[in-house]
Amino acid sequence: MSGWFELSNSSDGQFRFVLKAGNAETILSSELYKARSGAENGIASVQANCALDERYERKEASNGKPFFNLKAGNHQVIGTSQMYASEASRDKGIESVKTNGSTTTIKDLTA
Repeated sequence: MSGWFELSNSSDGQFRFVLKAGNAETILSSELYKARSGAENGIASVQANCALDERYERKEASNGKPFFNLKAGNHQVIGTSQMYASEASRDKGIESVKTNGSTTTIKDLTA
């Protein structure tokens, strides 16, 4: 089974999306958007940029845990991964976004 996006509301009425892998694990999370259209544009940006390795910023958190950001062509962060136990795990997460990020399946949880 391939992955999908979930579009949802935050507790304060803003919008966010997550990208789920085929096993339902969240592999990328967005920032909060004031308007639904912003979140939808974010999904479109993931779809457009996920296959490009140069769009992934491999980072390390202050606690030493590896993670990554997916960035658009204008260098704005589109989404952020979870924290991983190792760089190898993080790199598998990037491969999962490359595999699943082009999906056109969007589950609308805003209703």
